[in-house]
Amino acid sequence: MSGGWTPWLYLAPALVVLGGLLVYPIYQLGLISFFEYTQAQVSGGEPTVFRGVANYAELFGDPQFWQVLLATVLFAAACVVSTLAVGCALAVLLTRVRAVPRLALMLAALGAWATPAVTGSTVWLFLFDPDFGPVNRMLGLGDHSWTYGRLSAFFLVLLEVVWCSFPFVMVTVYAGIRAVPVEVLEAAALDGASQWRIWRSVLAPMLRPILVVVTIQSVIWDFKVFTQIYVMTGGGGIAGQNLVLNVYAYQQAFASSQYSLGSAIGVVMLLILLAVTLVYLRLLRRQGEEL
Repeated sequence: MSGGWTPWLYLAPALVVLGGLLVYPIYQLGLISFFEYTQAQVSGGEPTVFRGVANYAELFGDPQFWQVLLATVLFAAACVVSTLAVGCALAVLLTRVRAVPRLALMLAALGAWATPAVTGSTVWLFLFDPDFGPVNRMLGLGDHSWTYGRLSAFFLVLLEVVWCSFPFVMVTVYAGIRAVPVEVLEAAALDGASQWRIWRSVLAPMLRPILVVVTIQSVIWDFKVFTQIYVMTGGGGIAGQNLVLNVYAYQQAFASSQYSLGSAIGVVMLLILLAVTLVYLRLLRRQGEEL
């Protein structure tokens, strides 16, 4: 047997599992998006009708879709940047504190990471509750409602998303920092480099492969946020002002029984995430990074 096939034999079980868990559902998602598939077709009352790209034409012709898409992109970008900033800053902090504070911070962060999204969203809603929440009392805001305004509601959800997402970045980057030779950091410090300069000129370039992984992972997670938006804004906010694509797809598919439109939105989200990932990796390869 040729040695070139040996790695594929080892990967075959995992590929079979991934094929069943990912490829087939994606195939079904794309297939439904080309048909007329509503509650009538689900119940068997009417036959399934092939519509081609009519569902996509209807979707792209809806002004609300473009508003929700823009809101999703901006919200996801803010979440990714904030998560990376907090996670990287705390990772550097972990290398500067003693063992006991480092252990306490790690346990607290992992506790936030392990908290279910529904539970975390409920806790954050209580903290910012206009009647009983401690945040309004501490800031002297009275009965101010954080979920009433569009920007304040998005900001509140952003805080929760960053809170439950930064531990992954922190732990991953911290592990990467610990793998950097101590001599390199000591040489930079002896040359008079500040902590920010050490991070920008020494650590960040050496950790770039790790930062690529956490960035792509954060983009995927934050672009398809659902639970936090749905729970904290009551299904998308007043008059849908806080809708993101995942919640919008849910409303179209299950609230309106337009399963084909919901599937079309899912396909669009998948293509956007694939495009972002491929473009990001291509840019890094042009810079000479080995991934």
